[in-house]
Amino acid sequence: MANQSYDAIVIGSGISGGWAAKELTERGLKTLLLERGRNIEHIKDYPSTSKAPWEFEHRGGRTQEMIENYPVLKRDYPLNEANLDFWVNEKESPYVEIKRFDWYRGYQVGGRSLTWGRQSYRFSDFDFEANAKEGIAVDWPIRYKEIAPWYSYAERFAGINGNADGLAQLPDGEYLPPMELNCVEKDVAARIRSHYKNARAMIIGRSANLTAKHHHRTNCQYQNKCWLGCQFGGYFSTQSATLPAAMATGNLTLRPWSIVTRVLYDKDTKKASGVEVLDAETNQTYEFSSKIVFVCASTLNSTWILMNSATDIWDGGLGSSSGELGHNLMDHHFRCGASGVAEGYDDKYYYGRRPNGIYIPRFRNLFGDKRDYLRGFGYQGSASRENWGREIAEFNIGGEFKDALCEPGQWRIGIGAFGETLPYHENMISLDKKVKDKWGLPVLAIDCEIKANEHAMRKDMMLDAKEMLEVSGMKDVNTYDSGYAMGQGIHEMGTARMGKDRKTSVLNQWNQVWDAPNVFVTDGSCMTSASCVNPSLTYMALTARAVDFAVGEMKKRNI
Repeated sequence: MANQSYDAIVIGSGISGGWAAKELTERGLKTLLLERGRNIEHIKDYPSTSKAPWEFEHRGGRTQEMIENYPVLKRDYPLNEANLDFWVNEKESPYVEIKRFDWYRGYQVGGRSLTWGRQSYRFSDFDFEANAKEGIAVDWPIRYKEIAPWYSYAERFAGINGNADGLAQLPDGEYLPPMELNCVEKDVAARIRSHYKNARAMIIGRSANLTAKHHHRTNCQYQNKCWLGCQFGGYFSTQSATLPAAMATGNLTLRPWSIVTRVLYDKDTKKASGVEVLDAETNQTYEFSSKIVFVCASTLNSTWILMNSATDIWDGGLGSSSGELGHNLMDHHFRCGASGVAEGYDDKYYYGRRPNGIYIPRFRNLFGDKRDYLRGFGYQGSASRENWGREIAEFNIGGEFKDALCEPGQWRIGIGAFGETLPYHENMISLDKKVKDKWGLPVLAIDCEIKANEHAMRKDMMLDAKEMLEVSGMKDVNTYDSGYAMGQGIHEMGTARMGKDRKTSVLNQWNQVWDAPNVFVTDGSCMTSASCVNPSLTYMALTARAVDFAVGEMKKRNI
């Protein structure tokens, strides 16, 4: 048993953990960053980033062996040979599905910051106030004005490209120059604004891809291969941005292969004294002590750690005194929308492979609109020309077929909706102590589903998409609903929510665990509601804000 002491410990090295490490070290704290998986070094450990499809043994696809070994990952697009090492070994790290939940995990330094979709939007007060106004779950303990400066802080460092669009439901931020809409998207956007008299808007997405050199990182090269790792640092990740900043301070110790099994709790001081770590390679157990602990292991794993901590004081674990730990699990439901053909653009094309798309912000249940469900949805999508991979009905072999594939096909546009899921108490996770992982640790059991509110919303998610494309002049417009299971959005939120009252929430307005004031949880588990926008920018802002508060409290000797 080895004992080492630090000013701060950060559990998890993904988007939230990387930010916590950066902020803590820049404020002078000797910080230990713990990651349960392997190390990945920027550039050196991106083996697929420069490969073309034909350079992979199976053209970047999936094999029968992969399908057998990854029964969850195979359910959707993430399973492929190009970045298989960025996803969890499911046989080593199983979980129990009481109801279907697609849990796509990345256990390595950087976590899913290496594979995220990079869409970066601010919540608005429509989001922060919704629970209170509608009597759903509990009220957020913060409002937009309190987090707005931290959104700006995160945007300036991360490098978010976008445009100031002046939309109340989607607050503007501090952006690098926006990427451009292509010719079809520009025309569709203009027609939507005109038809709906500015009540709806199609804008360029706000994404964490650099459009100019920024903090020693090179701007995006428009390869659209971000999920393989970017040797240019053209998109925000732990490896390209927060980890180098933390390392530069000289205050960071990074320890991969470190599974945190519990936060160590001192019942006399009523604070955490550090963490217990199981070395994933040697199976040896270590204890590390610290003055503060930031739990940023991703939503479900952070709650697993809390549930496994201080069980001699609370049966349900550290933070369970409210009865809400593990409850209110959320995701964004999607996989429905519409697509159509854009005629009259056969003489037009575009440059590069833009790693971004269009965004249509929420318009339902806002500004006087009232539906038979609560909350709303936004759309993501793009217009493009069919390429050599398309099917051509008239040809399927021979010289004419090859010649046809040398020319681009027709223009198409598709928009898919992302809808808000309400925070239902009964959507929950728990420890299943009968099932163990490779290291003999109990696994999570997940029991959640979307309900009537979300199912009602999905009808509008399809029909509104169809209507907007048709009024924009698109032809052969078809709707789709490919079906959805919780987890597929890869936006797990909730299970350790923030709130105003320790009797109904796990965390206070500063992301402190009510039951242990020197423990902070700033990843998706802290979310009180989900909004319909991508949540990662909010994690960044909340993390930076919580570190600022924590360091201030340490200086005052309050924690």
